[in-house]
Amino acid sequence: MKDLGVIEEASNEVFQLFKQLNHHLEHEWKFQPREKGLYLIESTLENENTICPRLRNTKVEDLWSLTNFFGFRTETFVLTVNILDRFLALMKVKPKHLACIGISCFQLAARVVEEDCNIPSTHDVIRISQCKCTVSDMKRMEKIISDKLHFEFKATTALTFLHLYHSIVLCHTLKRKEVLSLDRLEAQLKACSCRLMFSKAKPSVLALCLLTLEVETLKSIELFEIALHVQKHSKVNDTDLVYWRELVAKCLADYSSPECSKPDHKKLVWIVSRRTAQNLHNSYYSVPELPTIPEGSCFSESESEDSCEDMSCGEESLSSSPPSDSEGSFFESFKPRAKLRTFICQV
Repeated sequence: MKDLGVIEEASNEVFQLFKQLNHHLEHEWKFQPREKGLYLIESTLENENTICPRLRNTKVEDLWSLTNFFGFRTETFVLTVNILDRFLALMKVKPKHLACIGISCFQLAARVVEEDCNIPSTHDVIRISQCKCTVSDMKRMEKIISDKLHFEFKATTALTFLHLYHSIVLCHTLKRKEVLSLDRLEAQLKACSCRLMFSKAKPSVLALCLLTLEVETLKSIELFEIALHVQKHSKVNDTDLVYWRELVAKCLADYSSPECSKPDHKKLVWIVSRRTAQNLHNSYYSVPELPTIPEGSCFSESESEDSCEDMSCGEESLSSSPPSDSEGSFFESFKPRAKLRTFICQV
């Protein structure tokens, strides 16, 4: 009787997980960045006065460092990137505005995910991020982002599917979480989030790519069969999965290489004297008042020029120091492959 009770409880858990999965599969498209806007960013050259892929990727790495500094959850970082990309794909933004936009997205995501008592003040976020804007600038930017995204911040992301897939696998296998590490999968997703190209992938497909690559590494037939079942239920076709898997595998291999400069949250730990601290505190009030941030023009068919006034937002990178992030160890086992072994089995 006890065994039957355990089986019934597990069945109920699996049923609820697949019910959640169906809900998120149905709604994931609502929270994907506008595809045309992403292609416009990808096609932008670095000498143009708008956001290019390098600037976007560098800013995401800065936000990763900021997330680590405040000890926030992976969900906060992933949601920050989602809000940022949805906004950048909708609006034409000048590089000088990106720092303010980035920390505004970070603050909006933190309010959704983190406990109220852990959310830093706007003043502290500005100082720690080294963004040269004022509190009023950031509050205006938050309002612009909120209006343009219709206050829809509780988004379905790749992390949503990664957690669901991981839970489903644990319910179906005798091998527990020590085998399929969620921390490792989350670290790999963070690395992919630093590449603009993966914002074009469906969140469910990106999460499935990470899951199947990890299963391939573990060489587990049991996990392989479960992953195939998840793929079939999620209605992810073989072509899409193979295409994005190759890109994800290359990204993770590049990221695990010693040549890759990874976000370094230790750089943000300040040790200063009392006098220096006082000077830092006083210098905040000496920041000159900046002009009002008007709404920029949306991406249109004619790709009209942005009409925003200039705002002095700094573009100092927080991720230029040598790699020493805590997630680095999760990528040591990834090596470049001459040819990616096909995961898909024809059913």
